[in-house]
Amino acid sequence: MVGYPSLSLVRVGVGTLIEASLDIAPGEIHCLTGPSGSGKSRLLRAVADLEPHAGEVWLGDIAQSSLPAHAWRGRVMLVPAESQWWAERVGEHMLRPSDTDLEALGFTPEVLDWQVARLSSGEKQRLALLRAVWREPATLLLDEPTANLDDATTRRVETWLIQRIRDRGWPVIWVAHDPDQIARVAQRHWRIAGSELIEVTAWM
Repeated sequence: MVGYPSLSLVRVGVGTLIEASLDIAPGEIHCLTGPSGSGKSRLLRAVADLEPHAGEVWLGDIAQSSLPAHAWRGRVMLVPAESQWWAERVGEHMLRPSDTDLEALGFTPEVLDWQVARLSSGEKQRLALLRAVWREPATLLLDEPTANLDDATTRRVETWLIQRIRDRGWPVIWVAHDPDQIARVAQRHWRIAGSELIEVTAWM
């Protein structure tokens, strides 16, 4: 996609993972899998400049090391498996998102007045995704974004996310564990195996 940046990892090393290299084109989703404890979340945190690492990460022609951490994180948005909520009401975490986006995720505008404390884990997950999208980053890092959702809601969220990713031309790393989901959403699939990042080719 012309005008949108790619996301590139050049010999990134974090934890036991060494020299991981990826090139993710605008609008592409690359899924990441691996055993529990293999370093999937640590790799996302490294890309988001939340974890010290070797190598370099590039967003288009901008190097991670050339920007202050807060500026980089505004462009490279991580949605962790457990989202953080620092204010009492949902609406204090984002200005008014579109009714279309709220409806697509199964909410009405009234959700903005809800207390965060009343949210289920699945509701927090969906609203954390909406919050990330509302901030209009340049790329998304998604750590099992549908792990706490039932099948019907998972498909609903996938449809909404994929459309937003295509519309905005975001390169995306999506940590997933469900082979069916990977087949539905990913252009490429990578697996952490020991110290290596290996492309999985027989997964569709």
